[in-house]
Amino acid sequence: MQRFAGRVVLITGAASGIGQATAIRIAEEGGSIAAVDVNEDNLGKSVHMLRERGFTAEGFVCDVSQPDQVKDTVAAVVEHYGKLDALCNVAGILRIGHSHEVTLETWNQILSINLTGTFLMCQAALPHLIASRGYIVNTASTAALGRHPWMAAYAASKGGVISLTKCLSLEYIRQKLNVNVVIPGGFATPLQNEFQVPDGADGSLINGAMPRVRMGKPKLAAGVIAFLASDDARYIHGTEVLVDGGAMV
Repeated sequence: MQRFAGRVVLITGAASGIGQATAIRIAEEGGSIAAVDVNEDNLGKSVHMLRERGFTAEGFVCDVSQPDQVKDTVAAVVEHYGKLDALCNVAGILRIGHSHEVTLETWNQILSINLTGTFLMCQAALPHLIASRGYIVNTASTAALGRHPWMAAYAASKGGVISLTKCLSLEYIRQKLNVNVVIPGGFATPLQNEFQVPDGADGSLINGAMPRVRMGKPKLAAGVIAFLASDDARYIHGTEVLVDGGAMV
């Protein structure tokens, strides 16, 4: 299956986890990858791995919370490949802590990367995606749908991503642009390793918020993202797709 033959796909958070798995999946299906991440070393390793497998990939170091870097990165991707067919926003950070102890600096950092960064990438890519009648796939989290202690900023940022997706979907539907959102549950990624019950907290509080289901492999989320970024999803607009192993059932 070569759903992405001749297509250029920009993927943020491509240095590890679900972002890296998405780059692999789309490259396997013939896509040319614009891999974006703030971690230059790991990004280089991801791009090298893709190229070793015979895929077309280029790395672009970018902090998605910085407007000028985002604009320059999208421009560089289009200059390098000549177009842009899909944007997959996977980059994100997680911080755990008692809400009464979370600093404004931490709150702003989480929202600036997870929510504002998603918006900035969409905003910069929109003119090119309208021209190609392309796809945007954003990444939220089940934290946005349920009650998650010690994760107020993260949950709020991901809830914002869901709302942003729905707004963009309707606004640009007449331009034949598809905008959807994937909602992962627990996946075996470096981000998941950030979760630690804060000192002095009652760990049992997390039991209802995060049901005991098996941890997903990143490639399982990547397959759904690839689907939503392809022509197979042409008739899907503003949809939330849960990829959580049944955690929210």
